[in-house]
Amino acid sequence: MKLAKREEIDDKYKWDLSKIYKTLDDWEADYNSLNSELPEISKYKGKLAKSSDNLYECLKKRDAILEKGEKLFVYAKMKRDENNKDATYQSLTDRANFINTKISTELSYIIPEIDSIDESILNICVKKDDRLREYRQFFRELMREKEHTLSPEIEKILALSYDICNVPEEIFSMYNNADIKFPYIKDENGQEVELTKGRYTNFLESENRQVRQDAFFALYSTYGKNINTIANMLVGYVKAEKFISTVRKYKSTIHSALEGDNIPILVYDRLITTINNNLHLMYKYLKIRKDILKVDELHMYDLYVPLVKNDREYIEFEKAKDIVLEALKPLGQEYIKDLSNGINSGWIDVFENEGKTSGAYSWGAYSTNPYVLLNYQGNTNDVFTLAHELGHSMHSFYTNKNQPYINSHYKIFVAEVASTVNELLLMKHLLKITTDKKKRAYILNHYLESFRGTVFRQVMFAEFEKIIQEKIWNDEPLTAESLNNIYLNLNKKYFGEDVFVDDEIKMEWARIPHFYSSFYVYKYATGFCAACALSRQILEDGEEGVKKYLRFLASGCSDYPVELLKKAGVDLSTSKPIEDALETFDNLLDEFAEIIK
Repeated sequence: MKLAKREEIDDKYKWDLSKIYKTLDDWEADYNSLNSELPEISKYKGKLAKSSDNLYECLKKRDAILEKGEKLFVYAKMKRDENNKDATYQSLTDRANFINTKISTELSYIIPEIDSIDESILNICVKKDDRLREYRQFFRELMREKEHTLSPEIEKILALSYDICNVPEEIFSMYNNADIKFPYIKDENGQEVELTKGRYTNFLESENRQVRQDAFFALYSTYGKNINTIANMLVGYVKAEKFISTVRKYKSTIHSALEGDNIPILVYDRLITTINNNLHLMYKYLKIRKDILKVDELHMYDLYVPLVKNDREYIEFEKAKDIVLEALKPLGQEYIKDLSNGINSGWIDVFENEGKTSGAYSWGAYSTNPYVLLNYQGNTNDVFTLAHELGHSMHSFYTNKNQPYINSHYKIFVAEVASTVNELLLMKHLLKITTDKKKRAYILNHYLESFRGTVFRQVMFAEFEKIIQEKIWNDEPLTAESLNNIYLNLNKKYFGEDVFVDDEIKMEWARIPHFYSSFYVYKYATGFCAACALSRQILEDGEEGVKKYLRFLASGCSDYPVELLKKAGVDLSTSKPIEDALETFDNLLDEFAEIIK
């Protein structure tokens, strides 16, 4: 049973990227237009401090250039994601990367020049010129990070280096999405089926333990064949991050990554410490899993099979959409109307096809619709994934609708909040309408798995990332062997004595694309905990809670992430949201254990 080719999938299940560019000629026209107008930005060089007119005009021109460059890249990359083997869009993506590097080079003088303006003078300009008020948060950020902004000459060199620094990530992406081939294994019916990353999750959920085991060993044996090469990709990426952080005079790569969100290192460390102090809850859950499965040893390939048997009914995508829309009704009529319009106007690319990028994401440019890439397999997890990615999309939709371009790129720290709120509302909706004990237990199990995967698992990733980044920062060598050992020991700590930690899991780091986005994964955990608080607030406070939440979705990056969440009703500067989320996990775990007795 081979994967379908792109052209074999019905167009109604494909996203409509023609709303970005109808033809390649339109993309080329924008590319050429941008290329020709780019040098014009240099006319403001050395003149930004002379008048507020110059400053405003330059920033507006900068925004227009960045917006067009973003649009070119988003289109090219999403077309490539449809089929990574398509040389046309590989080339288009490379060209989009090239022109965005050129943009960075041409614009590199602007921030250093603004930084050279005395802060008090800049504040006066903002007060006197209404046009500059939309840049208040931008200026505030520049002043805060002023010490890390370098001379125009060095900024230009750094801008030129970014394309090179992205090479390890690009190589990994091509290997992981286009070149890697997995063997065939036998499914539950004894049929030979090609293992893919999209099917791997389904295999791990199989009630047939042999299928789970075969999929697990087949996947990691494939990565193991190139483990030294993959190690060099990851180490190369981390070294590139060290280079940029060092040149920008940060204390470490973690300082560099968190400073952009104005997040204290204490937040990151406190998250790891709080979870480490509560690993007994993880062990408690895994002990229940082991008992339900009635196995002498709970292996790593036993961790995803649902603990409550269901009929494994295939959920048609149309039905999945209806379930999600019904679950999100507490967010109000306006939200549902906007979401329905988006779903029905080509936002979503639904099914897996040959060469398609794995996983799921929501993406888009400021001037485009948000788009969702799925690899829909028709299981309950996929319904939750749909809700999750549409949460991202609506966050972008409302931000872009209400904020100027300069405030449209909300920080990653809050990016996972809206997506997880949607998942939690879906979970609570399903629990509300479900009276059957077996189905209720199944939904609870799904929540417990989501918590394990989004909080415990992502914090383990975060701890792994911190360890390897610190080693590279301190000039300690990292090899495939040392990466494997670090990762294996973390698994043993996080999974405890009731799990047999199979040796192959030591290579799991080799297939995680998020390690090529420095210090990203911890935000899944903080976002989940914030979403727990917000979803409860939406359901308990009604209209007032919804108003606060929708204001948050429309805020973009008009303030610092922690402050935006405070305005919405969640204070992540303390450990309370994490502790409250852990308490909820424990309570639902007790309910689950009681039901399945």
